[in-house]
Amino acid sequence: MPEQKSVSQEEKIWGAISYLWILSLVALAVRKKSDFVRFHASQGVLLFVVSVVLMLIPVFGWMINILIGILAIIGIIKALQGEKWGLPLLAQPAKSLGDWIVKTIKL
Repeated sequence: MPEQKSVSQEEKIWGAISYLWILSLVALAVRKKSDFVRFHASQGVLLFVVSVVLMLIPVFGWMINILIGILAIIGIIKALQGEKWGLPLLAQPAKSLGDWIVKTIKL
């Protein structure tokens, strides 16, 4: 069983905020040194970017956005429980995107 690191209530709240659309960028900027918040914020940023792109595609894009909303709700719940839950198939690209944003924009 992997070692479970204790996560503060503040980190849990910032992790949950990370899934609220544009606020994911705020969480990434404000709490980038927290591995827990950075993990969730990176996933939130990816969901935000994909959601914005899919809004431009009628019907199909809108239907996929419903799935993105469900993934965000699951992410919020997991963050509030203090868990690092990786998005199916998207956890690694999300980490890469978050790292790139922090490095490029110098947040």
